[in-house]
Amino acid sequence: MKIIVTGAAGFIGFHTSLSLLKRQITVYGIDDLNSYYDVSLKKSRLAILKKFKDFFFIKKKIEDKSLASLFKRKKVDVIINLAAQAGVRHSLKNPYVYIDSNVLGQVNMLELAKQLKVQKFIYASSSSVYGGNKEMPFSVKQRVDNPISLYAATKKSTELIAECYSHLFKIQCVGLRFFTVYGPWGRPDMATFIFTKNILENKAIQIFNYGKMKRDFTYIDDIVQGVLGVLKIKKKFCHKIYNLGNSHPEVLLEFIEVIEKNLNLKAKKTLLPIQPGDVSETYADISESKKDFNFSPKTKVSTGIPKFINWYKDYYKL
Repeated sequence: MKIIVTGAAGFIGFHTSLSLLKRQITVYGIDDLNSYYDVSLKKSRLAILKKFKDFFFIKKKIEDKSLASLFKRKKVDVIINLAAQAGVRHSLKNPYVYIDSNVLGQVNMLELAKQLKVQKFIYASSSSVYGGNKEMPFSVKQRVDNPISLYAATKKSTELIAECYSHLFKIQCVGLRFFTVYGPWGRPDMATFIFTKNILENKAIQIFNYGKMKRDFTYIDDIVQGVLGVLKIKKKFCHKIYNLGNSHPEVLLEFIEVIEKNLNLKAKKTLLPIQPGDVSETYADISESKKDFNFSPKTKVSTGIPKFINWYKDYYKL
């Protein structure tokens, strides 16, 4: 099997690529190594992937139309489009990059899928699409017409674009709504990383909505299990969307307590109002994911946090 993974030097893309390579699957990894966060972290992930003889790296943006010419004589079975401009708050400052990467990028990768006649096109959506929905847990059967951030709006757009391409060109598309992913090699702009870093450096951590937040924190290994599970779906359909979450929301202040306990340090907390584009709670209904590809997250926060902290201390030589 030969698979294109975009965002291969990113957090989820790296772990997904690594799991595929360990299964002796050929991976064409695409990433532009942009500077949204520390590029050296991306290069460190990439260095691990490059140790595998079946990994081929392409440094390009996914919206770059010249990508198609690189695959003209190649057989590709699946495209996993995980590249995206992430971050809810950053979308308030730099909206154009979200349209380029998330919307144009999705169109470009679907055009490539059409050209290559792939078996499946799997792509990253986000729990952010649920926006201001009040009904819990978030179900894929709910309407998601009220995004409260541009990031969420672009992710909803990727779902609509996939729906269109699947219908017009009979490409089997699968959208995965990820819920607050954390773990080793995680993104520096995510809560687990920020909290750990600041507590270790004796700096205050900012806690929004005065701590009245719940997040469905999902460990990276469980997310990868879900992505690989989609590869095994045999039933025929054009386009389906699934939630990949732990299905167990954690109170943010209790989550921070787990980090404090494992660091054996107390956090300096700054309580702030909720930020524009943020939601107070996320909670995944994963019944469809369980039914169709046996998705069953197993990692509790009490297990996942120590693994992240061990990686953090090892990587930064603390």
